[in-house]
Formats: sequence, structure tokens, C-alpha cells
Amino acid sequence: MPVTDPIADMLTRVRNALAAGHETVSMPASRLKSEIARLLKDEGYISKYEVVDAGKVTASLRITLKYGPRNQPAIRGLRRASKPGLRKYVGWQEVPRVQGGLGTAVLTTSRGVITGRQARAERVGGELLCLVW
Repeated sequence: MPVTDPIADMLTRVRNALAAGHETVSMPASRLKSEIARLLKDEGYISKYEVVDAGKVTASLRITLKYGPRNQPAIRGLRRASKPGLRKYVGWQEVPRVQGGLGTAVLTTSRGVITGRQARAERVGGELLCLVW
């Protein structure tokens, strides 16, 4: 069954896996999803990610989730900002600070998929994909 919003599907799968206490979560892979997973890893929200069967049509993205010492998830919240029916574009001055700077905004820009902090530092705007805290 085709998915109309693959990014929202990815975020929902991660959110559901965290709520269920799973160690890993798999989903169909794409370059954009891999870049989002790379940012989540760089920011410390997930342990690792890998693309299984890369180069094939049936490639899947496997994300290993991260939990704290008392099994509390590293990701407290995950929200899609820009949707297919209502895209949300922001300039570099308007990039939101998530949870007062404790969270991360993920943007897709002309320089690739970057965090809100990087967008402000490089003075580039773009489509606000999601917010993580």
C-alpha cells in the first residue's frame, strides 16, 4: 500500500516503537529518511542506523533506538512540521528553537538536510520537516 507521506510514516514508526519499548524499528528506505536518521544519530537521539539491501528496490532502513538508564527513551517527542497538504518553509531567522534549545529542528535546505542550529549558523532557510525533543 503506497504511503502519501513517507516522513510522517517514519516518525510514527519510531514513536510507536519507543512507546512499545522495542530495540529496533525497520521501514522502507529512502535517501531523505537516511539523512534524517543520520541527523538523529549525530544529535544523540538514536544509537545507530543502517540501510539493509542498499541499492535494491526492497531496501529497508533499520534504526536502533536509544534508551536511558531507567529505560526512558532518548526521544521524548517527535512531531512532523511540514505536511504534504501544507508545506512549512522558514527563513534562517524564523527557525524555531525546540524546547528552548534542548530539542532539534530538522530542515531540508539547498545545502542538504541539516539541523536548525546549523541552519541559523549557515544563514540558510528551507522546509521545516520535523521537530525532535
